[in-house]
Amino acid sequence: MITLKGNTIYLRALEPEDLEFIYSIENNESIWNVSNTQTPYSRFLIRQYLENAHQDIYEAKQLRLAICMNDTFEAVGLIDLFDLDPNNNRAGVGIVISNEAMRNSGIGSEAIQLIINYAFNQLQLHQLYANIGSKNEISISLFTKFGFQKIGIKKDWNKIQNLYEDEILYQLINHT
Repeated sequence: MITLKGNTIYLRALEPEDLEFIYSIENNESIWNVSNTQTPYSRFLIRQYLENAHQDIYEAKQLRLAICMNDTFEAVGLIDLFDLDPNNNRAGVGIVISNEAMRNSGIGSEAIQLIINYAFNQLQLHQLYANIGSKNEISISLFTKFGFQKIGIKKDWNKIQNLYEDEILYQLINHT
């Protein structure tokens, strides 16, 4: 898995032992607005998801990987390729770092670089995209750092605490 290993982190497939970690992320209401989640997930549903996590990305149309520290092997976040469209060679990208204290430590940057390399070199995708709330300056900065370009605005797309917020569509095209 050299492709998915960086200087401080590596990306790995989900394991059954990740149940409590995923449960804590999926049920963290403070990040529901970035994941378009509105209801909690049960351990039962997450266990079922993990049992099917072995599916090929082309079958599941999604790949969720744990972001882990090289030195401690601790899972600190998740990164997803979602809505894979093999006909048009594109997928969406989403990332969450579970520990707020680690969010500006470079882990997200390293994970994004690894997933871009994997998507373009291993999966031979032509493009990646990200849907980011207009007020999520940290994510906007993260994705634009890697060349994602703003290509559209979805007006009043997400309702957050009874207010509507625009969602911005960012795209990165593989020109190689």
